[in-house]
Amino acid sequence: MKVLVINCGSSSLKYQLFNMEDKSVLAKGLVERIGLEVGMLKHMPTGKDKVEISEKIANHRVAVKMMLDALLDKNHGVLKNISEISAVGHRVVHGGEKFSDSIKITDEVMTVIKECVAVAPLHNPPNIIGIEAARELLPDVPMVGVFDTAFHQTMPRYAYMYGLPYELYEKYAVRRYGFHGTSHRFVSDEAAKMLNKPIEELKMITLHLGNGSSITAVKNGKSIENSMGFTPLEGIIMGTRCGNIDPAIVPFIMEKEGISPDKMNNYLNKKCGVYGISGVSSDFRDLEDAAKKDNPRAELALKMFAYQAKKFIGSYAAAMNGLDVIVFTGGIGENSITMRQMICEDMDYFGLKIDQQKNQVRGKQADISFDDAKTKALVIPTNEELMIALDTVALVKTA
Repeated sequence: MKVLVINCGSSSLKYQLFNMEDKSVLAKGLVERIGLEVGMLKHMPTGKDKVEISEKIANHRVAVKMMLDALLDKNHGVLKNISEISAVGHRVVHGGEKFSDSIKITDEVMTVIKECVAVAPLHNPPNIIGIEAARELLPDVPMVGVFDTAFHQTMPRYAYMYGLPYELYEKYAVRRYGFHGTSHRFVSDEAAKMLNKPIEELKMITLHLGNGSSITAVKNGKSIENSMGFTPLEGIIMGTRCGNIDPAIVPFIMEKEGISPDKMNNYLNKKCGVYGISGVSSDFRDLEDAAKKDNPRAELALKMFAYQAKKFIGSYAAAMNGLDVIVFTGGIGENSITMRQMICEDMDYFGLKIDQQKNQVRGKQADISFDDAKTKALVIPTNEELMIALDTVALVKTA
């Protein structure tokens, strides 16, 4: 059984084609700069040379067609016929309160996903466009939606409600949702396997650290708290997102700088975070290089990120009444030796001690804690695409 996984952004489309018999990747790729003057397809078939095609890509329908053509190409393709695709799994950022699990996509489901645009205006529209394009070009192939918010639907009400009038929740569903759920679910399952313990007996904190970062408290296999909120803007400081700030700052800056609501939203999402603090970059590799050259603002940005992560770890351990393991994942969590060390420093109170030799690892599973550490620290590369494929197979087979 072959499953295609699609993840659409505002001007990009990422994809992977899996052979679910052995969970191997047959091909993966990226279509970027959709809607701009010159677009690019980067197609990477397993066991064959990488292919790059540069041309104007008008919209996501054209991008989906390019992806399918690449998968079927007689030279660099991996399929002989489009009918070999048994199902398609789509990443959808926001499922609101309607979806607590992945679901087979129908017209009724699409209506609900579109209703969620109001609470995810930056993320759901490109997801919807990708689904509609795929349904048009693959009309007979079953499709599944896998939601970033679904894993966090187990958060208790007292954790997800804001201190706003209850009527705003009833009228507009203003509440905390949490994001990166597919990643947090995958690495928490993997952590239990690594520790050879039932996930139902573990209290863990998973740190998905990247350009967008979120931290989750997973108690007995269920998400009880996530650092992101109504949107992915809330939580820890990120690459270009401000994270938690005093809400009164927003109208203050708007008045002082003469910024409209739309521009302010864009400002908080794309001009702030470690990029705004450092003035150097949103890429942590650039920040670490700059800090080594005694750039004080780059050093400040790194310290702010690590400090805020520590605070979330401490508060989540309190919320769970204990902590067995923390898990690092995402681009920074998997690859930044320096940031993992900074976050874990002075955490002896939790019995968290990382071995600097074991910590010299990038991009692969590892236990980086001392053997006698009460609280384990693990590095686990996330695989959201595989999780989407697994959910897709499960739903299609039971349909």
